[in-house]
Amino acid sequence: MPKQVKSKKRVAEHGEVFTAEREVKAMCDLVKQETERIDSRFLEPACGNGNFLAEILSRKLAVVRKKYKKSPYDWERNSLLALGSLYGVDLLIDNCIECRQRLFEMWDKEYKAICKKECNDDTREAAKFILSRNIVCGNALTLKCVDENGKDTNEPIVFSEWTFPFNDALMQRSDYTFAELLAAEEERPKRKKKKDEPEQISLMLDEDIREAPSDEGVFLKKCISHYRRIQENG
Repeated sequence: MPKQVKSKKRVAEHGEVFTAEREVKAMCDLVKQETERIDSRFLEPACGNGNFLAEILSRKLAVVRKKYKKSPYDWERNSLLALGSLYGVDLLIDNCIECRQRLFEMWDKEYKAICKKECNDDTREAAKFILSRNIVCGNALTLKCVDENGKDTNEPIVFSEWTFPFNDALMQRSDYTFAELLAAEEERPKRKKKKDEPEQISLMLDEDIREAPSDEGVFLKKCISHYRRIQENG
């Protein structure tokens, strides 16, 4: 069973305590329908080494397997879309590295099981690139990137949105600052909360963010390429 604490020092300095697996599963069950949508976006603003993101990815990959296991091409596209739907921020660089590696290993294990001889290193590098963009070392309160000591820098947190706009092999990356994503989220009409529905365990970023007003500076950068070559536009 994964440890909830890495060290007493980290608890004292950063308040770092990881959520236990049982609680992670129970909380994800509260938004079960969303965790099983391949393109439903989740942001964990204090992701640690990825307990929540790993559970959500596991559920998404199970859906991808069920729908696309007979087609390596469709599995690759949709599994990358699932990876690209998960976002995390953490103050500590070792947590970010561990989280990226953990999610990649989960994805790669499933990749080898489904695609077998069709596996290729280009798609693996694309998966790693998505995770390098989506799991960010930063401060979710100030919306800034942090240095190796966990101190704020002047660089804003930037996230990439990943889509297949033409429903083919071309994957589009659109970069936003974290602040703009939050502004777009706050501008959306609030839906009525259902009875017994919990507060969101993490910010869910839905498709309406793409429709944010142009005066918010929607796109910092946009590029499109074959999904196996997205890393070439780093």
